[in-house]
Amino acid sequence: MSDPRATLISFAGSKAAHLARAARAGLPVLPGFVVPHGEGADGDDWADSDAADGYAADSGAESLRRAWQELSEGGALSLVVRSSSPQEDTQGSSLAGQFASVLDVRGPHDFRAAVRTVLDSAHRPDGTVAPMAVLVQPMLAARVGGVLFGADPVAGRTDRMLVSAVRGGPDSLVSGEQPGTGYWLSRWGRLSHTGPAGAEHLLGASELRRLARLARQAQGVFGGPQDIEFGFDEAGRLWLFQSRPITAMAARPARGARLLGPGPVAETLPNQLEPLEEDLWVAPMARGLAAALDIGGTAPRRQLRALPVVTTVGGRAAADLRLLGAAPPRHRWPALLNPTPGARRLAAAWRVGRLASALPGLATDLVADVDRRLARTPPPDRLTRRELVAALRWTRTVLVSLHAQEALAGALLAQDRTTTAGAALTALTRARALGVPDRRLVAAQPLVLALVPPSLSREVRLPEALAGTGTGTATSTDPLPTRSTDSLPTRSAVASLPPREALRLRIRWVQELQVRLVRDAAGRLPGPEDAPDASAVPARSKVGLLRWPELVEALEHGFLPGDFGERLPRAVSAPLPDAFRLAEGGTVVAERPVSRGKGRGKGRGGGADEGQGVSGGRAAGTAWDAVGPRPSDPVLVVRTLDPALAPLLPGLAGLVAQTGSPLSHLAVLAREFGLPTVVGATDAVLRFPPGSRLTVDGATGDVHASGDVHADRDVHADGGVRAQAGPGGQADRATQAFPADAPLPPPPVGERRGGAR
Repeated sequence: MSDPRATLISFAGSKAAHLARAARAGLPVLPGFVVPHGEGADGDDWADSDAADGYAADSGAESLRRAWQELSEGGALSLVVRSSSPQEDTQGSSLAGQFASVLDVRGPHDFRAAVRTVLDSAHRPDGTVAPMAVLVQPMLAARVGGVLFGADPVAGRTDRMLVSAVRGGPDSLVSGEQPGTGYWLSRWGRLSHTGPAGAEHLLGASELRRLARLARQAQGVFGGPQDIEFGFDEAGRLWLFQSRPITAMAARPARGARLLGPGPVAETLPNQLEPLEEDLWVAPMARGLAAALDIGGTAPRRQLRALPVVTTVGGRAAADLRLLGAAPPRHRWPALLNPTPGARRLAAAWRVGRLASALPGLATDLVADVDRRLARTPPPDRLTRRELVAALRWTRTVLVSLHAQEALAGALLAQDRTTTAGAALTALTRARALGVPDRRLVAAQPLVLALVPPSLSREVRLPEALAGTGTGTATSTDPLPTRSTDSLPTRSAVASLPPREALRLRIRWVQELQVRLVRDAAGRLPGPEDAPDASAVPARSKVGLLRWPELVEALEHGFLPGDFGERLPRAVSAPLPDAFRLAEGGTVVAERPVSRGKGRGKGRGGGADEGQGVSGGRAAGTAWDAVGPRPSDPVLVVRTLDPALAPLLPGLAGLVAQTGSPLSHLAVLAREFGLPTVVGATDAVLRFPPGSRLTVDGATGDVHASGDVHADRDVHADGGVRAQAGPGGQADRATQAFPADAPLPPPPVGERRGGAR
């Protein structure tokens, strides 16, 4: 190890080269020697020879025999034989635990077998053979060992260190057999907290400071935070067993990143949206809420213009929680002392006071205008392309006004106990009692649309919890109900809604009109018969992948984007956390709950059964035990983080383990793959049997189970009955804009209604 060539990775492999560099820098490294790659380590002459003493008589074998004789003191001391491949312990990939190490090796024959075991581990599962050197060192009987990270890879913080320790050497920790005791330290070794609760305290304050100093020294030698395996011997001396770069740091939001969450908008838009749905529904919502906040003086106008109040992340709607008042200010006392918000609200008080008295009348006028426009809108198939575009432009414009007035009504007006959802449920229950099929009910009584979110790709499916007769699978051959649908109390129920609820219902009606208009527009897009190269033309069912300007261009001029044929539906994304921030690249970083109790580390969930986040990210999938049939979106649920599971990682959606350390080999690999991983999930194997639907948050450690979720079955409308206009009722006439005769394209595989929150 003292040979200068030992510091060359191509000669000695990464593990031996790093230790040689550390030893030359004065760090506490055990003595040893390395059998270099390419100089006999890959051959069979010395490793399998049956000559005297087990070695060939050539000079290489003789040098190896002398090295073993000297290091083991003639076989009196046990050795550890370790892999040292140039492909492991690199900046890009650790390959942690993928090659063999053999502990407690005694005698020449055992030594020879151990070398062969290490060399054989160079054969990878994919059929390739990694270059392999062999590192040999004395076997140290450690009192306490573990893993030291010079940064916190789970939280993505470089201002603190993470230690996990066990009794004995670190091998039982990195293999996942023991979870270890965790210590969170400052860069100077000051203890912040430990975990999990009730864990044995193995390291004192002095030992933690020495570990922090070792981490700083190793960072100085190698130029970055290191993943270190260490051990304290019985005499209290600290030894460095291994040092490699930290390969995967969790994303961390920039300072001042906005706090987002789906809560304020999830009721309206709970599902994953397509690009066109974002432009039709999220953009008007953001503009309307910004206008309401500006009128109320609750947010600086400059900020409202610079940042959207509502945005989308992975196709899921999320709002700025602080702008909407759904989260407290970041710094409470400075916020209380800051005179600017109070002055801004005072300036707006006059117009807000007048608006509060005028708002009911304004809402009534807007509702009447919307109803008149809906009643006058012909069925989409009777509109020209120009009229179709004009109708869609009106819907986007009026949604801004509806959202703005709905937000102001919620803030300024006394709330009535009557809600749109309650009235819709009453109408649905009565319709089911009359035997009215759901599809015909939507056409006749659009009040029930308040019970389901809008979608361009899925048919309206009314809540199954109230399913009775006629649950949306009715066809045009079904017998008509014995009583007319006109006997249902839609008109009176709609008229009795308070201003805010009336505005909410019109928002949903306008969204449904947009759905019908877009579906008709999809049939007018250029198709294979319109192009000489049919293979280059996308299917019309992909209209949701267009953006709003692209749809207008296609309708007005007949041109689709050049790359439209190659566009694919978004991959199904996990529901967003309740509160999160965005890091570089749009990575979602869940806001961690602040824990007040002792022994609770950050990144832990709030409940006793929740685990510890190991690898940032959030995913939804199906629980799998690695034994039964593998689902398409597997979340592997195991007892321990066994390194033998590493070949399964690339195809997983998530990983949950009952025990294990965030610094174990498999946890390191999970971070490299960007795989949401949770350890310490109590009774996970029993709580999450194969087939369970799980949502895994690798940042907070939360694992939530839900009922089985399947893609909604498509229901095509083969025909329907349109409601006749009631006697002068605006709402009754508005139903003419919602015919139930527009078939839908099948939904993307894996998409579902009613996303979790």
